[in-house]
Amino acid sequence: MRILGLDVGSHTVGVAVSDEMGWTAQGIETVRRKPHQPDEVFERIGDFIKQYDVKEIVVGLPKNMNGSIGPSGEACQEFARQAEARYGVPVVLWDERLTTMAAQKMLISADVSRKKRKQVIDKMAAVLILQGYLDSRQLKK
Repeated sequence: MRILGLDVGSHTVGVAVSDEMGWTAQGIETVRRKPHQPDEVFERIGDFIKQYDVKEIVVGLPKNMNGSIGPSGEACQEFARQAEARYGVPVVLWDERLTTMAAQKMLISADVSRKKRKQVIDKMAAVLILQGYLDSRQLKK
């Protein structure tokens, strides 16, 4: 069963997918969000759901360091609600605090140029979100 991981931002959505066994996450793409075409990002995600036969979606939930949810978190909750309604696939919200920062540090330590980092940071954050979720599921078994 494959699971899709999403790092939802105001301008882009990073996308990752699990392997069939649900052990590892791989980055797929960073999808640009266009304010004048809000359905386009959902259409692209729908393509991934079909292509990979996705049975569950994990959406990163940005929380404040004190655990509260601000405007970005509320926007991600709304995105998750819309995704669940559109695709009929269960959507899980996953605490993503510091994942973008961790992705940035990983890319810097790998000596990835600033320009290239900007192109892949959201996809890498989606990988970290999904991998954290997958790891938590393995611990429960």
